[in-house]
Amino acid sequence: MQDIMIKSRLDRFLLVISLLTVFLIVGCAGAPKSPDPALIQPVFYPPSPDAPRIQYLTSFSGPVDLETGSKSRFAEFILGKEEVNKRGIVKPYGVAMRDNMLYVVDTRGGGYAVFDLINNQFRPVRGMSKPINITLDEDGKKYLTDTALEQIVVFGYNDQKLMTFRSQGEYKPGDVAIAGNRLFVTDLKNHQIQVLDKATGQKIYTIASSGSEEGQLYHPTNLTFSKDGNLLVSDTSNFRIAEFSKDGRYIGKIGEIGTTTGKFARPKGIVTDNDGRIYVVDAAFQNVQLFDPEGQLLMFFGGSGSGSGQLYLPTDISIDYTSVPFFQKYAAPGFDLEYLILVANQFGPNKVTVYGFGRMQGMQYE
Repeated sequence: MQDIMIKSRLDRFLLVISLLTVFLIVGCAGAPKSPDPALIQPVFYPPSPDAPRIQYLTSFSGPVDLETGSKSRFAEFILGKEEVNKRGIVKPYGVAMRDNMLYVVDTRGGGYAVFDLINNQFRPVRGMSKPINITLDEDGKKYLTDTALEQIVVFGYNDQKLMTFRSQGEYKPGDVAIAGNRLFVTDLKNHQIQVLDKATGQKIYTIASSGSEEGQLYHPTNLTFSKDGNLLVSDTSNFRIAEFSKDGRYIGKIGEIGTTTGKFARPKGIVTDNDGRIYVVDAAFQNVQLFDPEGQLLMFFGGSGSGSGQLYLPTDISIDYTSVPFFQKYAAPGFDLEYLILVANQFGPNKVTVYGFGRMQGMQYE
């Protein structure tokens, strides 16, 4: 038995030496070049022959995605991307980006991670118990929800902790949307929306009540604002998107339970672009459905899996216009990006999947 163990270790050692030799020979010939985008088959939605609107660009999971040296390439070659990235995000939920800074909430990491794309730096920010979502304010502050401690933690521009809004057991925050001097917060405990003073965290009023009737909520998870300034809420256990005015008046809904497009099984992340289009993540279908401002389905993208453009138990979604120039290099030749779409995945090797919304030069669009 001991001879077998020694032989096994020797075999592994010789394999690593062989691979290292090959890697060094290749390295001496010059560092590997980035693949020519023209030689890679791009993943578009909708697929050909329709005019493409969304392209899968890249993904992020940990510090190896920011490293370009031979050491990181060799580690990924030997161990695989998922093994190397265990140093990075473990189980994400919330995601946001601004000015080439990617923020990913790690529910098992006690905070969030920062991907500095310009300086190729990865750094974790700790100090929470079970963080879920992140919302960026215009002044650079970050509002994170902690479902274990039932509180909202505010971090500053330089990631220092500024203040904590404790619910005192009254509510369980899931997500935050900011409008003026107010915070709109999904309440996972009471199945409603808590409206708080942005400066003090004091409750001002609530929106909706627990239930399945129109105007009621059950397990509201994520929220955003429509182009008209109304509140759009992922009413997860009612399998729909509920719409309210900021003062709490019920307006209507999008979708219902079902297995076909335009319906939902587990809606979670939700966001709108500058033209009012509504993106909704469905964690059960493992895709993203795109609606026009009136709630009519336009298309869907993603799909279950770990391949390019696929999603693996997706949660949150975010849109960013400020970092487009950095990501244009990932786009197919002739495809001009308008904005970025980021989706967090709780499992699989790709923790954050990045898509680009745009237009292909020379093609006609409605």
